Amino acid sequence: MLIVALVLAVIGLAALVTAVVTSNELIAWVCIVASVIGVVLLIVDAVRDRSRGDADDAEGEPVSEFDEDYPEDAAPEAEPEYEAETTVVEQADDVAGDERNR
Repeated sequence: MLIVALVLAVIGLAALVTAVVTSNELIAWVCIVASVIGVVLLIVDAVRDRSRGDADDAEGEPVSEFDEDYPEDAAPEAEPEYEAETTVVEQADDVAGDERNR
């Protein structure tokens, strides 16, 4: 529904520009109708989303808004059982000596 409302907004904007440029009253009414239909669709979508959210809350575990805002307070993930070790290998500075041996 949101995509349809977005398309109607684009149609309304194009109709508005065309109505202003051509001074055509019919195109201005098309702009108004497209805008009203888009607003109605957005309101219907918001009401459906809110009622869907209320139904989810009534089913069981309460949903906390703070879990999304502060993910570091959520349950920590399992730590790996081992720690990786790093080994540093130093390179010899005697590059000229290697060239002479060849």
